[in-house]
Amino acid sequence: MGVLIMKFDARLAGFALALTVNLVQAEPSSRLAWTPETLAAIKKGDPAKGKVLAESCASCHANGGQFPYLDGQLAPYLYKQLHDYKDGSRANPIMTGLVAGLSPEDMADVAAYYSQQDISLPAKEEKASEGAEVLVKEGDSRRILPPCAACHEASGKGQKIDVPAIAGQNAAYLEQTLLDYKSGARKNDLYGRMRDITRQLSEDEIRQLARYYAGLGR
Repeated sequence: MGVLIMKFDARLAGFALALTVNLVQAEPSSRLAWTPETLAAIKKGDPAKGKVLAESCASCHANGGQFPYLDGQLAPYLYKQLHDYKDGSRANPIMTGLVAGLSPEDMADVAAYYSQQDISLPAKEEKASEGAEVLVKEGDSRRILPPCAACHEASGKGQKIDVPAIAGQNAAYLEQTLLDYKSGARKNDLYGRMRDITRQLSEDEIRQLARYYAGLGR
């Protein structure tokens, strides 16, 4: 009996050690805390100052391709992304360099500016598959996949705080973003929820979902 207890205790010790190592090595998906103070600071963003700061952004973000459209995006989401680039929670060598000199006030100003712009929708994408529409509206209970609309809404307008508006977004960017979540290349989603979801999606489903949301207007 004593030997069995010793073996059991050893296994528990090993499990505890492994858990501790994983916790030490794990990095938070974002270091931004949604405190009342943070939300109030974002709300105080000055669009006029943001417009000046955003002049250098247009060369990439107005052209599509691998870059997202920012006009009409939710201010808290934009602020979070700039914050995550600055502290390393989201990796991109170009953006990391661009945000290095921005203060929290600057980021709030830029976010405020873009959030107040009317989105200029690109040409409509080809119609997405019925399967994509099912995933958006119903999800897939067999894979314990919630419907995309639960967070992003059926309209794709997103929700306050950290759920982005994706209706009319660049399809190529949406597809690559989902693939990056799937592979773990992008990991600044709170609670890892987008990584959990995309790991269960096929690449074809991801492509169709990107087309679905790109074809929506805001």
